[in-house]
Amino acid sequence: MGFRDFIFKKSLWLFHFGGASCNNCDIEILDCLTPRYDVERFGMQLVGSIRHADVLLVSGSINQKDKIRLLELYNQAPRPILVVAIGACACTGGIFAEGNVFAGPVDQIIPVDAYIPGCPPKPEAIIGGIVKLLTHPPFDSSLSRERGGTGGESTK
Repeated sequence: MGFRDFIFKKSLWLFHFGGASCNNCDIEILDCLTPRYDVERFGMQLVGSIRHADVLLVSGSINQKDKIRLLELYNQAPRPILVVAIGACACTGGIFAEGNVFAGPVDQIIPVDAYIPGCPPKPEAIIGGIVKLLTHPPFDSSLSRERGGTGGESTK
């Protein structure tokens, strides 16, 4: 088992970035923390600082002001970090894609390792996506980012 396999195997710490959204995805993410879904059984917990996080959860559409903050957070994050786009707005822009302040989907701003679509995605889908990321982490994109590549591409 390599170092990367070891560090992403258990106890992922999650940092949540909420863009300009309707907050339905945020509610579903917080629902994952309730005793009914209990993501802590997988060793996952939300942290208050990106500097302690292993995974960056991004929900909501990204406007021009959020783009600056998201890039700043991504640059402050420890490497390697996994990025998960949650909801239709983060994945494609959703209903906000035609707005004049829309900066683009998350994958056009920072490299994304996993997409969890839905408006809003159910807690089961969020947990399933993160657990799938735990069991099959996309190390190729992380390596690409460390070498200065764009990441986000998935190779098998």
